[in-house]
Amino acid sequence: MNHVILSLLIKRVALACVSLLVVSAIVFSITAVLPGDAAQEQLGQDATPEALAALRAQMGLNVPAPERYAKWLWGVVQGDLGRSIITQLPVAELVASRLPNSLQLAAVTALFSVPIALLFGILSAVLRGSWLDRIASSLSVAVVSVPEFLVATLAVLVFAVQLRWLPALSYVNDIESMGQMLRAYAMPVLSLCCVIVAQMMRMTRAAVIDQLEAPYIEMVRLKGASPLRMVLAHALPNAVGPIANAVALSLSYLLGGVIVIETIFNYPGIAKLMVDGVIQRDMPLVQTCAMIFCAGYLLLVTLADLCGILANPRLRHR
Repeated sequence: MNHVILSLLIKRVALACVSLLVVSAIVFSITAVLPGDAAQEQLGQDATPEALAALRAQMGLNVPAPERYAKWLWGVVQGDLGRSIITQLPVAELVASRLPNSLQLAAVTALFSVPIALLFGILSAVLRGSWLDRIASSLSVAVVSVPEFLVATLAVLVFAVQLRWLPALSYVNDIESMGQMLRAYAMPVLSLCCVIVAQMMRMTRAAVIDQLEAPYIEMVRLKGASPLRMVLAHALPNAVGPIANAVALSLSYLLGGVIVIETIFNYPGIAKLMVDGVIQRDMPLVQTCAMIFCAGYLLLVTLADLCGILANPRLRHR
């Protein structure tokens, strides 16, 4: 393995560990200052102080917050994610039951969004200034300006309430046929794809245009190369690194958008599990879910950097 790539991997792993530690501390601190706790949420506002004190002692909430955080962190280092304060089930078991659903939703979204975004991004760059480029650029700017919760809400109003083509909630546990799977995933995937395709297409367009304006492309054009060969054989290979960064950054946005989408459509994924954990003040569960999202983001950014180095000989042999 090239020493540059090995050095990058070592630095990225070290930085990822530090980032995960900082994220866990920030998440614990933010949830610790929220009003109420797991005992208050479980017993309600009418609970007596004696009942609250007894339940807090049973849940271990009477221990000082720094001590609880240190105990949880030491368990994570040993491979133990702890137990849910509410259900008393292992957090690893709860996450394992929801994580495949979120990964499946992300995979289906990427399967549709990446080819569409790359196709229209490259076409917009090659046909810069044409009606296709103007329409695609205007739509992408408009869609990026709209938050994903509004896109999801409009999708529910149009396709579920007005047209009644699709269900407003996503029931993935009762899928028995391809038609049911399409109906269950159509609304969440559509809502996620809108913003992701728009972002990825704009970044891809900018990367290809940057290569088409490079001096070597002018030399290729003077040598009489056809426009198709100029784009496919010369511009695109040099744009692989920026395009890979565009794909990775757009998919990393998927990790944040999926929290809103799973909540709106009641999709049984890890993001919905984390939102429920925040509502119930289930600290071990919230911290584990937040670190999984952070680790996914760091992984995507690292893969983008590696693609950029592998595609650029000057960086690869630096």
